[in-house]
Amino acid sequence: MPIKIPDDLPARATLDAEGVMVLGEADAVRQDIRPMRIGLLNLMPNKIRTETQIARLLGSTPLQVELTLVKMTNHVARNTPSDHIISFYHDWEDISVQRFDGFIITGAPVETMPFEEVTYWDELRRIFDWTQTNVHGCFNICWGAQAAVHHFHGMPKYLLEEKAFGVYRHRNLAPASPYLRGFSDDFSIPVSRWTEVLRADIPAASGMNILMESDEAGLCLLDDPAHRSLHMFNHIEYDSGSLSEEYFRDIAAGKAIAPPHSYFPDNDPTRPPENRWRSHAHLLFGNWINQLYQTTPFDLSKIGQAGT
Repeated sequence: MPIKIPDDLPARATLDAEGVMVLGEADAVRQDIRPMRIGLLNLMPNKIRTETQIARLLGSTPLQVELTLVKMTNHVARNTPSDHIISFYHDWEDISVQRFDGFIITGAPVETMPFEEVTYWDELRRIFDWTQTNVHGCFNICWGAQAAVHHFHGMPKYLLEEKAFGVYRHRNLAPASPYLRGFSDDFSIPVSRWTEVLRADIPAASGMNILMESDEAGLCLLDDPAHRSLHMFNHIEYDSGSLSEEYFRDIAAGKAIAPPHSYFPDNDPTRPPENRWRSHAHLLFGNWINQLYQTTPFDLSKIGQAGT
Protein backbone atom coordinates (compact mmCIF):
# COMPACT_ATOMS: atom_id res chain seq x y z
CA MET A 1 0.00 0.00 0.00
CA PRO A 2 1.14 3.63 -0.53
CA ILE A 3 1.89 6.58 1.69
CA LYS A 4 -0.67 9.39 1.98
CA ILE A 5 0.82 12.88 1.89
CA PRO A 6 -0.59 16.25 0.76
CA ASP A 7 -1.08 16.32 -3.01
CA ASP A 8 1.23 19.30 -3.55
CA LEU A 9 3.99 18.42 -1.04
CA PRO A 10 7.35 18.76 -2.92
CA ALA A 11 8.36 15.25 -1.85
CA ARG A 12 5.56 13.83 -3.98
CA ALA A 13 7.29 14.44 -7.32
CA THR A 14 10.50 12.82 -6.06
CA LEU A 15 8.69 9.78 -4.69
CA ASP A 16 6.62 9.38 -7.87
CA ALA A 17 9.82 9.46 -9.94
CA GLU A 18 11.36 6.76 -7.74
CA GLY A 19 8.34 4.49 -8.06
CA VAL A 20 7.18 4.88 -4.46
CA MET A 21 3.40 4.44 -4.30
CA VAL A 22 1.86 7.76 -3.25
CA LEU A 23 -1.83 7.96 -2.50
CA GLY A 24 -3.78 11.11 -3.31
CA GLU A 25 -5.98 12.60 -0.61
CA ALA A 26 -9.15 11.95 -2.62
CA ASP A 27 -8.20 8.31 -3.28
CA ALA A 28 -7.39 7.72 0.39
CA VAL A 29 -10.87 8.72 1.45
CA ARG A 30 -12.39 6.04 -0.79
CA GLN A 31 -10.35 3.20 0.75
CA ASP A 32 -12.24 1.43 3.52
CA ILE A 33 -9.25 0.82 5.80
CA ARG A 34 -7.64 2.63 8.71
CA PRO A 35 -4.21 3.92 7.68
CA MET A 36 -1.32 3.92 10.10
CA ARG A 37 -1.09 7.48 11.46
CA ILE A 38 2.53 8.62 11.67
CA GLY A 39 3.61 12.07 12.88
CA LEU A 40 6.96 13.59 11.90
CA LEU A 41 8.38 16.28 14.18
CA ASN A 42 10.93 17.64 11.73
CA LEU A 43 13.71 19.57 13.46
CA MET A 44 16.24 19.30 10.62
CA PRO A 45 17.27 22.54 8.85
CA ASN A 46 16.46 21.27 5.35
CA LYS A 47 12.92 20.17 6.07
CA ILE A 48 11.93 19.38 2.49
CA ARG A 49 14.82 16.96 2.07
CA THR A 50 14.09 15.27 5.40
CA GLU A 51 10.39 14.95 4.55
CA THR A 52 11.35 13.14 1.37
CA GLN A 53 13.81 10.83 3.10
CA ILE A 54 11.32 9.77 5.77
CA ALA A 55 8.35 9.53 3.39
CA ARG A 56 10.40 7.33 1.06
CA LEU A 57 11.07 4.82 3.84
CA LEU A 58 7.53 4.88 5.21
CA GLY A 59 6.06 4.53 1.73
CA SER A 60 7.93 1.32 0.95
CA THR A 61 6.00 -0.75 3.49
CA PRO A 62 2.96 -2.87 2.55
CA LEU A 63 0.66 -0.79 4.76
CA GLN A 64 -1.11 2.48 4.06
CA VAL A 65 0.60 5.26 6.02
CA GLU A 66 -0.79 8.74 6.63
CA LEU A 67 2.02 11.20 7.35
CA THR A 68 1.40 14.34 9.42
CA LEU A 69 4.15 16.99 9.44
CA VAL A 70 4.66 18.67 12.81
CA LYS A 71 6.76 21.60 14.01
CA MET A 72 7.59 23.20 17.33
CA THR A 73 4.85 25.68 18.17
CA ASN A 74 6.87 28.88 18.54
CA HIS A 75 10.16 28.04 16.82
CA VAL A 76 10.67 29.77 13.44
CA ALA A 77 12.49 27.67 10.82
CA ARG A 78 15.24 29.65 9.11
CA ASN A 79 16.20 27.33 6.25
CA THR A 80 12.79 26.43 4.82
CA PRO A 81 10.46 28.84 3.00
CA SER A 82 7.75 30.12 5.31
CA ASP A 83 5.01 29.34 2.78
CA HIS A 84 6.05 25.69 2.85
CA ILE A 85 5.82 25.61 6.64
CA ILE A 86 2.44 27.37 6.61
CA SER A 87 1.07 25.06 3.91
CA PHE A 88 2.15 21.69 5.25
CA TYR A 89 3.10 21.85 8.94
CA HIS A 90 0.99 21.74 12.08
CA ASP A 91 2.03 23.29 15.38
CA TRP A 92 2.43 20.57 17.99
CA GLU A 93 0.03 22.37 20.33
CA ASP A 94 -2.66 22.17 17.64
CA ILE A 95 -2.32 18.41 17.12
CA SER A 96 -1.59 17.50 20.75
CA VAL A 97 -5.18 16.31 21.24
CA GLN A 98 -4.71 13.73 18.48
CA ARG A 99 -3.35 10.19 18.73
CA PHE A 100 -0.79 8.53 16.48
CA ASP A 101 0.32 4.98 15.85
CA GLY A 102 3.87 6.22 15.41
CA PHE A 103 5.79 9.44 15.93
CA ILE A 104 9.24 10.32 14.55
CA ILE A 105 11.47 13.02 16.06
CA THR A 106 14.45 13.98 13.92
CA GLY A 107 17.87 15.34 14.64
CA ALA A 108 18.55 19.09 14.93
CA PRO A 109 21.59 21.36 14.40
CA VAL A 110 21.89 22.13 18.13
CA GLU A 111 23.82 19.12 19.36
CA THR A 112 26.81 21.01 20.77
CA MET A 113 24.52 23.11 22.99
CA PRO A 114 23.46 21.92 26.44
CA PHE A 115 19.93 20.54 26.20
CA GLU A 116 18.58 23.13 28.60
CA GLU A 117 19.89 26.00 26.44
CA VAL A 118 17.97 24.94 23.33
CA THR A 119 15.16 27.49 22.92
CA TYR A 120 12.46 24.85 22.45
CA TRP A 121 13.72 22.39 25.07
CA ASP A 122 10.78 22.86 27.44
CA GLU A 123 8.26 22.21 24.68
CA LEU A 124 10.22 19.19 23.47
CA ARG A 125 10.12 17.76 26.99
CA ARG A 126 6.34 18.17 26.96
CA ILE A 127 6.24 16.40 23.61
CA PHE A 128 8.26 13.47 24.96
CA ASP A 129 5.81 13.16 27.86
CA TRP A 130 2.85 13.50 25.45
CA THR A 131 4.14 10.56 23.40
CA GLN A 132 3.60 8.35 26.42
CA THR A 133 -0.15 9.00 26.36
CA ASN A 134 -0.95 9.82 22.72
CA VAL A 135 1.50 7.74 20.68
CA HIS A 136 1.83 3.98 20.39
CA GLY A 137 5.50 3.94 19.34
CA CYS A 138 8.30 6.48 18.76
CA PHE A 139 11.34 6.56 16.50
CA ASN A 140 13.89 9.18 17.62
CA ILE A 141 16.82 10.07 15.35
CA CYS A 142 20.30 11.51 16.05
CA TRP A 143 19.94 14.57 18.38
CA GLY A 144 16.29 13.64 18.86
CA ALA A 145 17.45 10.29 20.23
CA GLN A 146 20.07 11.92 22.47
CA ALA A 147 17.42 14.29 23.79
CA ALA A 148 15.02 11.41 24.45
CA VAL A 149 17.45 9.32 26.48
CA HIS A 150 18.47 12.45 28.40
CA HIS A 151 14.84 13.29 29.18
CA PHE A 152 13.69 9.79 30.08
CA HIS A 153 16.87 8.30 31.54
CA GLY A 154 19.14 11.22 32.48
CA MET A 155 21.88 10.12 30.06
CA PRO A 156 24.42 12.85 29.23
CA LYS A 157 25.97 13.54 25.85
CA TYR A 158 29.68 14.18 25.32
CA LEU A 159 31.42 16.47 22.85
CA LEU A 160 33.75 14.58 20.52
CA GLU A 161 37.28 15.79 19.78
CA GLU A 162 36.44 15.63 16.08
CA LYS A 163 33.23 15.07 14.20
CA ALA A 164 32.09 11.47 13.71
CA PHE A 165 31.51 11.82 10.00
CA GLY A 166 31.22 9.11 7.38
CA VAL A 167 29.89 5.62 6.80
CA TYR A 168 30.82 3.17 9.56
CA ARG A 169 30.46 -0.56 9.95
CA HIS A 170 27.97 -1.65 12.60
CA ARG A 171 27.18 -4.93 14.32
CA ASN A 172 23.79 -6.56 14.83
CA LEU A 173 23.69 -7.27 18.56
CA ALA A 174 20.11 -8.57 18.73
CA PRO A 175 19.26 -10.77 15.72
CA ALA A 176 16.07 -11.95 17.46
CA SER A 177 14.70 -8.41 17.81
CA PRO A 178 11.63 -7.82 15.61
CA TYR A 179 13.19 -4.51 14.59
CA LEU A 180 16.26 -6.26 13.13
CA ARG A 181 14.40 -9.03 11.35
CA GLY A 182 16.31 -9.79 8.14
CA PHE A 183 19.37 -7.71 9.08
CA SER A 184 22.88 -8.82 8.23
CA ASP A 185 25.38 -9.43 11.02
CA ASP A 186 27.53 -6.57 9.69
CA PHE A 187 26.26 -3.48 7.85
CA SER A 188 27.08 0.18 7.19
CA ILE A 189 25.27 3.30 8.42
CA PRO A 190 25.99 7.03 7.86
CA VAL A 191 27.12 9.01 10.91
CA SER A 192 27.23 12.79 11.20
CA ARG A 193 27.48 14.23 14.71
CA TRP A 194 29.73 16.15 17.10
CA THR A 195 28.51 14.40 20.24
CA GLU A 196 27.88 10.90 21.53
CA VAL A 197 26.15 9.00 24.31
CA LEU A 198 27.97 6.14 25.99
CA ARG A 199 27.07 2.53 26.70
CA ALA A 200 28.39 2.95 30.26
CA ASP A 201 25.73 5.59 31.00
CA ILE A 202 22.75 3.37 30.19
CA PRO A 203 20.96 2.95 33.56
CA ALA A 204 20.95 -0.67 34.68
CA ALA A 205 17.24 -0.53 35.49
CA SER A 206 16.21 1.24 32.27
CA GLY A 207 15.26 -1.94 30.43
CA MET A 208 16.90 -0.60 27.28
CA ASN A 209 18.55 -3.03 24.87
CA ILE A 210 21.43 -2.23 22.53
CA LEU A 211 20.45 -3.36 19.04
CA MET A 212 23.24 -1.84 16.93
CA GLU A 213 26.75 -0.65 17.76
CA SER A 214 29.94 0.32 15.94
CA ASP A 215 33.48 -0.28 17.18
CA GLU A 216 34.44 3.11 15.72
CA ALA A 217 31.28 5.23 16.09
CA GLY A 218 29.82 3.75 19.29
CA LEU A 219 26.14 3.30 20.13
CA CYS A 220 23.75 3.35 17.22
CA LEU A 221 20.31 1.94 18.08
CA LEU A 222 18.60 1.35 21.43
CA ASP A 223 15.27 -0.33 22.04
CA ASP A 224 13.46 1.35 24.94
CA PRO A 225 10.40 -0.84 25.69
CA ALA A 226 9.38 1.14 28.78
CA HIS A 227 8.78 4.18 26.56
CA ARG A 228 7.82 2.25 23.40
CA SER A 229 10.69 3.93 21.58
CA LEU A 230 13.62 3.28 19.29
CA HIS A 231 16.58 5.64 19.69
CA MET A 232 18.73 5.85 16.53
CA PHE A 233 21.83 8.00 17.09
CA ASN A 234 22.94 7.99 13.45
CA HIS A 235 21.41 8.80 10.07
CA ILE A 236 20.27 5.59 8.43
CA GLU A 237 17.61 7.67 6.62
CA TYR A 238 20.20 9.74 4.69
CA ASP A 239 20.23 9.93 0.89
CA SER A 240 23.29 8.83 -1.08
CA GLY A 241 24.49 12.43 -1.36
CA SER A 242 23.65 13.78 2.10
CA LEU A 243 27.16 13.43 3.56
CA SER A 244 28.62 14.86 0.34
CA GLU A 245 26.40 17.93 0.62
CA GLU A 246 27.48 18.45 4.25
CA TYR A 247 31.15 18.04 3.34
CA PHE A 248 31.15 20.52 0.44
CA ARG A 249 29.00 22.96 2.45
CA ASP A 250 31.64 22.99 5.20
CA ILE A 251 34.48 23.29 2.67
CA ALA A 252 32.74 26.26 1.07
CA ALA A 253 32.38 27.85 4.52
CA GLY A 254 36.14 27.53 5.05
CA LYS A 255 35.89 24.88 7.74
CA ALA A 256 38.72 22.37 8.19
CA ILE A 257 37.10 18.99 7.69
CA ALA A 258 38.31 15.68 6.30
CA PRO A 259 36.30 13.78 3.69
CA PRO A 260 33.64 11.53 5.25
CA HIS A 261 35.07 8.22 6.44
CA SER A 262 34.68 5.31 4.01
CA TYR A 263 32.23 7.26 1.85
CA PHE A 264 33.80 8.46 -1.40
CA PRO A 265 35.38 5.69 -3.53
CA ASP A 266 39.13 5.61 -2.79
CA ASN A 267 38.51 8.62 -0.51
CA ASP A 268 38.27 10.80 -3.63
CA PRO A 269 35.65 13.57 -3.22
CA THR A 270 35.46 14.04 -6.99
CA ARG A 271 33.89 10.59 -7.36
CA PRO A 272 30.19 9.98 -6.62
CA PRO A 273 29.60 8.01 -3.40
CA GLU A 274 28.03 4.56 -3.37
CA ASN A 275 25.04 3.90 -1.12
CA ARG A 276 25.73 0.85 1.09
CA TRP A 277 22.93 1.39 3.63
CA ARG A 278 19.75 1.92 1.58
CA SER A 279 18.41 -1.64 1.92
CA HIS A 280 18.93 -1.69 5.69
CA ALA A 281 17.18 1.68 6.06
CA HIS A 282 14.11 0.30 4.28
CA LEU A 283 14.31 -2.85 6.36
CA LEU A 284 14.50 -1.03 9.70
CA PHE A 285 11.61 1.31 8.96
CA GLY A 286 9.59 -1.55 7.51
CA ASN A 287 10.15 -3.62 10.64
CA TRP A 288 9.19 -0.67 12.85
CA ILE A 289 5.97 -0.02 10.92
CA ASN A 290 5.10 -3.72 10.95
CA GLN A 291 5.67 -3.93 14.71
CA LEU A 292 3.40 -0.91 15.22
CA TYR A 293 0.74 -2.51 13.02
CA GLN A 294 0.90 -5.77 14.93
CA THR A 295 0.47 -4.12 18.34
CA THR A 296 -1.44 -0.84 17.97
CA PRO A 297 -5.17 -0.80 18.82
CA PHE A 298 -7.55 -0.44 15.89
CA ASP A 299 -9.44 2.22 17.83
CA LEU A 300 -7.11 5.24 17.96
CA SER A 301 -8.82 6.53 21.08
CA LYS A 302 -7.41 3.55 23.01
CA ILE A 303 -3.80 4.49 22.28
CA GLY A 304 -2.08 5.47 25.51
CA GLN A 305 -4.26 3.31 27.71
CA ALA A 306 -2.66 0.57 29.83
CA GLY A 307 -0.89 -1.93 27.60
CA THR A 308 -1.25 0.15 24.42
